[in-house]
Amino acid sequence: MACIMKGTKTSASSQPVRSRRSAVVVKCAVEPKKVLMMGGTRFIGLYLARQLIEQGHEVTLFTRGKKEVASRIPDDTSESYAQFKSRIKHIAGDRMDFAAVKERLSRERFQVVYDINGREAEEAKPVLEGCSNSLEQYIYCSSAGVYLKSDQMPHREEDAVDPKSRHKGKLDTESYLQSTGVNYTSIRPVYIYGPLNYNPVEEWFFHRIKAGRPIPVPGSGMQVTQLGHVKDLATAFVKALGNRKAYQQIYNVAGERYVSFDGIAKACAKAAGAPEPEIVHYNAKDFDFGKEKPFPLRDQHFFTSVDKAMADLNWTPEFGLLDGLRDSYEKDFGRGTFRKAADFKTDDMILSKVKGRVRVAA
Repeated sequence: MACIMKGTKTSASSQPVRSRRSAVVVKCAVEPKKVLMMGGTRFIGLYLARQLIEQGHEVTLFTRGKKEVASRIPDDTSESYAQFKSRIKHIAGDRMDFAAVKERLSRERFQVVYDINGREAEEAKPVLEGCSNSLEQYIYCSSAGVYLKSDQMPHREEDAVDPKSRHKGKLDTESYLQSTGVNYTSIRPVYIYGPLNYNPVEEWFFHRIKAGRPIPVPGSGMQVTQLGHVKDLATAFVKALGNRKAYQQIYNVAGERYVSFDGIAKACAKAAGAPEPEIVHYNAKDFDFGKEKPFPLRDQHFFTSVDKAMADLNWTPEFGLLDGLRDSYEKDFGRGTFRKAADFKTDDMILSKVKGRVRVAA
């Protein structure tokens, strides 16, 4: 499957030279498919649907219809948005109404399913059954959160998984898809970031940087983790389509490099054009935060190998961490848009405990 990435240069040796100045448009030698996307009206789906349409596929979103189907993204021009809006299709329905889902989809003959918002195996079954007469591939958005905590890192796709994980439903869905014999591909992202992110990953840091506040970081701040830009994730999803190497396979997808908690704080400040922030370390065991979440990332080493995805999918992340954070800041938070208002309640609990060592900027 030959692919060309628009926005790259090509050397005499035919090896792409990456450019981060323009949006990546994947053009692959895969005949246009009739694609169903379960979900697709926020974050990952917004970017993925555009890449699929740009590649020539017919894309239909299945959602409850509560959000606008053709929402704008920061990269849109008037022309690109008009083109996207004119080509995206929609089926309104509740995916938890299993009988209705199966009946409705059986009338369509979709060739490829992208299941972006599925959480439990029972949710995938009616989709698969409804598309069974025409389905060629089922591409599922899972999570790297399924891995069992390990002393050996990075996590690889063959590593042990945690049956008690809060993402157990994702594991069950992978097992179900495997049991059916369908050509499935499961993508396991780590922490996704980028413009329109509805999870407070980079946004959590940006709020504190904007307010001139110290950034509370648990432990030593040297816990190592991994972020992946939403556009790179969308590209990996696209490159799995029609790729026989990806059939019955699971892939970790995130950035190539790893970063410490302190490193994320510093990179977010640099992306925002702010001075290096004051970082305050604390022992989480010294506090009772109740149901409040004092830090947006799990307090442990958590990162994966993306070698398999890079090899099988012919995929390489386009965004380094600083480039990606700048993209997120300049196209979202830096424009005054964010998903969740700042809440410094747990910060104040931490800072009061170390009173005399830190000072909140006025």
